[in-house]
Amino acid sequence: MLPLDRLSRLDNFGHSIQGVAYLYRPTHTEQIADLLKLAARHGLTIALRGSGRSYGDAALNAGQIVLDLRRMNRILDWNPTTGLIRVEPGVTIQDLWQYTLEDGWWPPVVSGTMFPTLGGALGMNIHGKNNYRAGPIGEHVPAFTALLPTGEEVTCTPAQNSDLFYSIISGAGLLGIFTSITLKLKRLYSGDVRVHAWSVSDLREMLADMDRLKSEHDYIVGWVDGTAGRVGRGQIHSADYLHAGEDAHPLQTLRVDYQVLPETLFGVIPKSSLWFFMQFFMNNVGATLVNTGKYWFSRLREHHKHYRQSLVGFNFLLDYVPNWERAYGRDGLIQYQSFVPLKAAADAYAELLRRSQKRGLPTTLGVTKRHRPDKFLFTHAVDGYSLAMDFKVTRGNRPRLQALANEMNQIVLEAGGRFYFAKDSTLTPDVAARYLGEETLRRFRALKERCDPHHLLQTDLYRRVLAATSQFVISSDQVSKLTIT
Repeated sequence: MLPLDRLSRLDNFGHSIQGVAYLYRPTHTEQIADLLKLAARHGLTIALRGSGRSYGDAALNAGQIVLDLRRMNRILDWNPTTGLIRVEPGVTIQDLWQYTLEDGWWPPVVSGTMFPTLGGALGMNIHGKNNYRAGPIGEHVPAFTALLPTGEEVTCTPAQNSDLFYSIISGAGLLGIFTSITLKLKRLYSGDVRVHAWSVSDLREMLADMDRLKSEHDYIVGWVDGTAGRVGRGQIHSADYLHAGEDAHPLQTLRVDYQVLPETLFGVIPKSSLWFFMQFFMNNVGATLVNTGKYWFSRLREHHKHYRQSLVGFNFLLDYVPNWERAYGRDGLIQYQSFVPLKAAADAYAELLRRSQKRGLPTTLGVTKRHRPDKFLFTHAVDGYSLAMDFKVTRGNRPRLQALANEMNQIVLEAGGRFYFAKDSTLTPDVAARYLGEETLRRFRALKERCDPHHLLQTDLYRRVLAATSQFVISSDQVSKLTIT
C-alpha cells in the first residue's frame, strides 16, 4: 500500500465529480520518473493535474495516483527581445502574463480564466476568443520536452519528433509529461484593447455577424440567452489590440497593477462574497430573470457601445467573481461544449437550445466562439463555431442531464461536429469514436503502445471514453463512472 496520508479527495472545477486518489506534488523531473516506477511496482496508474480547472474528469484518477504539477513552476528562460519564454509545466497563465507584460508581451492564446497551468493548457490544447485567427495554444509552441512513461525524455518540435509534438499537445496527459515548454508570445503596444459591444436578436444573426467580422477583429465572442423563446438572442463583443502610438500611456497600461481585477463591486461589496448571493438565481426562474435582464440591458444601454478595457478584464471574465462556480450548489455544474461546422451550426445550435428548454433544463450561461481547424491529434476545432452551455447539477436531475446530453450528442454528430475533452463529462465511447474517427483512434493506440506500453498514464476520462472506443459499448464499471448518472 502507498502511504494513507497521501490520500486526498479531489474534484473537478465544477464540483460535480469527486474522487479519492494518492496525491503527489513533485518539484523536479527526476521525482516524476521515480513516481512512474512506483506506480508500475504497485500496479497503479498516474493522472496528471495542473490547477484542476477542467469541467470534467480529465484530471481525476479515482483510487490511483495523481501528480499535482503546480510546484514545477519555474521560469527557465526569458528573452524580452524575441518574446520566447521557456517554462516548467506548472507555470500558470497568470504567472506568465505577470512575468512578461511589463516587457510588452502577452500570451498569444488564453482561456477564459488565468489560472490553468501551461502543462494543462497544452495537454488540452486550449483555445481562446481569437481561435479563428490565432488557432490553439499549441500553434505557438516552437518546442517542448516531455518525459515518456518508458523513462525516455524527448524534445519535440513541429519538425523533430513531429508525431509526438502534434499528439502530446492535445493528448490529455495520456502520452507523456511536459517537463519544459517554449512559447512564443504576442508583442503588445498597450495593455488595453478596443472593445465593441452590440446586441443581436437571434442566434442566426449572431453567427452571421461573427463570421462576417472575423477578419476585422482580433477577438470575437458571443453571449447567448439560452432561456429565451427567441432562440439565441444575445450580445457580441469584439476586441482589438492597440497599435504602436495609439496608447498615450503604454507604460501605465502595461503595468501589472493596472491589470489586476478589482476585489470589490462598486468599490464597496467584496466580490469574494458574491457567489453566495448568486446561488439564489441558479434555478430556471432565476436564470430566466438574469438572462432576460442582461439582454435588455445590452439592448437598451450597450447597443453598439465602444470602449477600452484592460487585456485581463476582457480575456478573463471567469475570474471576475471568485469561486463563482460555488453558486451552483453542492452538486456543482457541468459544461456541455460542442463544435459544429459553419453551414450546419445555426440549425444545430438552435435545436440544442430548444431541446434543453423542452426538457426543462435551459442553460444558465451560453457562449459562442468562431473557430478554424488545426492538425493536432485530439483536435476539437472545426471551420465553424462552438457553443458552451452551463447546467446546474442536482441529485434529482442527473439522469435527465445525461439523457439530454445523449440527445444533443446525436444532433452534434449529425451536423459533423466535435467535442472538447477539457470540458466533457457526458461523452460515451461510441460518440467519441464517431467524432474522432478510426484513423485518429488508430494513431492514438499506436502512440500509446510506443510511449506508454504499460498504460501507466490514465484518467477517469480515459477509462470512461477512450479505453473502450474499439468496442463501442460501455461496461457496467464504466457506467458507474459516468459523471452525471
